[in-house]
Amino acid sequence: MLTRTELRTPQRRECERCDREEVWDAADGCWRITTDDGERRTGNSHCIHEWDIDGTFRSYE
Repeated sequence: MLTRTELRTPQRRECERCDREEVWDAADGCWRITTDDGERRTGNSHCIHEWDIDGTFRSYE
């Protein structure tokens, strides 16, 4: 009997340096900037983003 393994992908990410926040848009296959109380969480446009997705995220359960 084969067990099917599903690949998990992050659905949300936030830059640890400038607080830019994005969510995954599955329909378009890209990251989108989130909006908080009508304001886009763009962070710093010159930041080299350090996303909060690290070695603790497990792609497979």
